[in-house]
Amino acid sequence: MKSSKKRSPLKVRRRWTRSPTTRIKESRKKYSRKKIFKESDFVDHVWSVMKDQEKTNPLLELLHERLTSSLTLIGLTGGIACGKSLVSGFFRDLGMPVIDADQIARQVVEPGQEAYQKILTHFGTLHRAQLAEIIFSDPEKKKVLESITHPAIFKEIAEQVRQLIGQGQQKIVIDAALLFESGLDKQMDWKILVRVDPVLQLKRLIERDHLSELQAKTRLEAQMPPSEKEKLAHFVIDNSGTPEDTRKQLLLIIPQMRPQAHQR
Repeated sequence: MKSSKKRSPLKVRRRWTRSPTTRIKESRKKYSRKKIFKESDFVDHVWSVMKDQEKTNPLLELLHERLTSSLTLIGLTGGIACGKSLVSGFFRDLGMPVIDADQIARQVVEPGQEAYQKILTHFGTLHRAQLAEIIFSDPEKKKVLESITHPAIFKEIAEQVRQLIGQGQQKIVIDAALLFESGLDKQMDWKILVRVDPVLQLKRLIERDHLSELQAKTRLEAQMPPSEKEKLAHFVIDNSGTPEDTRKQLLLIIPQMRPQAHQR
């Protein structure tokens, strides 16, 4: 008769009673040979992804320009008929380059541009006065128009910023009526809001654009309230007085807009 070998009770006990600490150590040893994903690798990966996304999101392209240079971007905005263009002109007089987003908005809807056909197809017109009537009376259609034009506007702004950097400019003003509404403000180092007394603003708008009081009020009500914009701005310029009063306010603000550190 064959004798059967019995397993040692001690060995069996050792096999199944390894402590949790022992199992953790063995697990660490097993995976210690794998490549460690360092923080620097992660940063480089994110940087690479961001560069790829610039092709579809021009705001990321603008962010990249800020992170890779000692650039200071100043966002200038204001409600309709507030006198934003007056302040923009003062910046130019002081030798600071100004990128006019409103002018770019007109350029991107010219014949031959990608946005031109999209607007014509959706709205049936490119007449500025007719489009204004449509979008100021219907918030949803306003969003549609902005979804067509904003990407093209942001891309052109980023391109002009790149050109100015190449010319040695380190401070650039972005003049944009929809600075906050479009999200462009998030790429600005400093934000200046130009405001005016509401009664004076209504009067200026009626006279400038030859509107009825009802038409003017409709356009004003379609914009972001000035009180909300003031919360988002670093500086507020009151343009209710004379041009010289406005210029003096700007001269007090400029020394306060020091360069900010951008970290990659």
